Amino acid sequence: MIDSAAPEAGLQPFLHDTVICLAAPSFALSSPDGQLRGTGVDGFYDQDRRLLHTLRVLVDGLEPEPVDHCSPGARQAVFRAMCRDAADPTSAPWLLVTRERAVRHPGDEDLGDVVRLHNVGAREVRCTFSVVAATDLADVATVKAGAATDDVPCTPVDGADPGVRWLCPQDKSRVVLRALPGPTAAHPRPEPEIVLGGGEHPGRAELRWELVLAPDEEWSVQLLVHGKTTTVAGYPVPPRRPAPWATPEVTGHPRLAALLRRGLADLEALRLADPEGTTGEREDQFVAAGCPWFLGLFGRDSIWAARMMLPLGTGLAGGTLRSLARRQGRQDDAFTEEAPGRILHELRPAETRHGHGGMVLPARYYGSVDATPLFVVLLHEAWKWGLAESELRRLLPHAREAMGWVARAMGPDDLIRYGKGRANGLLHQGWKDSPDAIRDSEGRHIEPPIALCEVQGYAYQAATGFCDMLTALGAEAAEVTRWRERAERLRAAFHRSFWIDEPDGRRYPAIAVDADGHPVSGPASNMGHLLNSGILRDDKDCRHIAEALVSDELRTPWGIRTRSARLAGFNPFSYHGGSVWAHDSAIAVHGLASAGFLDEAAVLLDGMLDAASHFGYQLPELYAAYPSSRFDRPAPYPPSCRPQAWAAASAALLCSAMLGIEADAPRHRLTVRPIAPSLLGLDSPYSVRGLRLGNHEVEVRVDVHGGADVLGVDGPGWRVTAFGPPTN
Repeated sequence: MIDSAAPEAGLQPFLHDTVICLAAPSFALSSPDGQLRGTGVDGFYDQDRRLLHTLRVLVDGLEPEPVDHCSPGARQAVFRAMCRDAADPTSAPWLLVTRERAVRHPGDEDLGDVVRLHNVGAREVRCTFSVVAATDLADVATVKAGAATDDVPCTPVDGADPGVRWLCPQDKSRVVLRALPGPTAAHPRPEPEIVLGGGEHPGRAELRWELVLAPDEEWSVQLLVHGKTTTVAGYPVPPRRPAPWATPEVTGHPRLAALLRRGLADLEALRLADPEGTTGEREDQFVAAGCPWFLGLFGRDSIWAARMMLPLGTGLAGGTLRSLARRQGRQDDAFTEEAPGRILHELRPAETRHGHGGMVLPARYYGSVDATPLFVVLLHEAWKWGLAESELRRLLPHAREAMGWVARAMGPDDLIRYGKGRANGLLHQGWKDSPDAIRDSEGRHIEPPIALCEVQGYAYQAATGFCDMLTALGAEAAEVTRWRERAERLRAAFHRSFWIDEPDGRRYPAIAVDADGHPVSGPASNMGHLLNSGILRDDKDCRHIAEALVSDELRTPWGIRTRSARLAGFNPFSYHGGSVWAHDSAIAVHGLASAGFLDEAAVLLDGMLDAASHFGYQLPELYAAYPSSRFDRPAPYPPSCRPQAWAAASAALLCSAMLGIEADAPRHRLTVRPIAPSLLGLDSPYSVRGLRLGNHEVEVRVDVHGGADVLGVDGPGWRVTAFGPPTN
């Protein structure tokens, strides 16, 4: 018989029903009943390696029947089940089984479960309780590919506490499972019998207890998992200090408050620290890109998350910038695609092989076209939000090196391009980096060399921000002039090359310009990233983009599609060819609000909050929206990361869009242009308290008409501008 729930070998496992416990870099994945059966993504993980893929709990050889589960926090889950007797006409349970899972940071506590058995019957019971465990010690890339793996052989552990050890012969990674008395052990219990599998199952271990439980008696055991895996030098570690951001309070908008609360909790669980950046009271923290596939330092993702979080403080931005600066490119390397000044794309514990296409990525990989200009953009924006001048001076040399890479990436046509990298590296190097991400309106794949529209916006914003920082720090006028001229050449090249005029009068910027200088036809969501970049010339350009974003082609009831629904090759479940990405839509909302399109921004914001409500206010990495009114909710994109950094941080960006807040701490200026409550579907005022601007704690109050008051920013020289609702 075929198990229809089991994925076919070679397919990426689904995650949408998976229960996830996370404390980066450790996590646990299981089905909703808590059992780990050695299929799909099941397992306890640490440092991108699966420590156990099987941890089944059995009573008299059978799995208890699941009842429910809950997640008290990002690191925890509780599963409840029962055992029943077919001979009992009432079908009442005789045994309740509770499984409490906790993922802790290494050095704090081991990963693992506490299993509690409670005899709820009226008579004494005798039963065999057993735990079956096994592992393949597979890396996350292998799990993601759905590839077949072999189990690792196991041996018993000597010592006071019974246990089992698995050792990987290739790299000496190892994992130990120990069974300790649980918190409800009232008196000594028999030690478990350990049975190691043989023949077809050399890596399987079974721990068995013969139990006698009186009525209402409980028994428990702790199953602790400890692993030791090999990683590259300088790989990130769990943070020791609290999260480097403020926790604001949103009142008057319950849905946004719920989204922000969950988003910050997810980001807290995704935090990592740079071991080279911990000195005294300072710890350089950043957020990993996403669980489970990208739980590490990713230049683009970590930068975007830090940008979105700037109104809550500059601590995350500072830690992210310093961590990336330490790993900035110094030399040319064809395999890692490192180049002088280039910012890291991703950092893994070890070299990984991805999927069945032969892609091999080194532990330290630089293959992105956008992380380098975004590094400079983040530095400039962090300075505007209050990053200390001393930190700006410390990081400016890295920004100068990054801009040197940008200058070298500009082609003869003054556009920023990426070419064909090595055959077994990434084909596309923007945020839409899947092999079929860049296609024209006929569905034809466009291959590098390519100039992406949003990258031109990032590079222009980086150049102008770099000039601003140079001027403020008294740099030579010639350097400032040189970069201003380059920025203007880039802007002119963008407007010369990217705009597409449709026969019906529509106008929009292409997703990319191909190797021959032709714009790639077909509306795509990338254009939303241009609204805040400064590369657009006037309000008319902004309006063309706003009209395209809210058209039926791109707008869904729950966000912006990555690709127009009217184009060949559109697929709502395609990774980059029709799905809705939370961060992408939030960037569009923020850009529309900043450009003055408050009605359009409010509609999209409302749609994203509605989408969030269908996912328990935990926005996943991406989701699907059918192009049909028959479906009244977004559908999960089953393999998507959850939590994911820029999806979680989108809550903060949506809050910024709602307030229309813009900071310039060096010049003592703050501007707010809020969206009126009526446009948000509210009939009462709203406020956000606890924002951070340098050393100031800021509160913004918006009245029922859309007027705003700003509290907490005072002192000589400060100019606070609060725009009211537009007047006809």
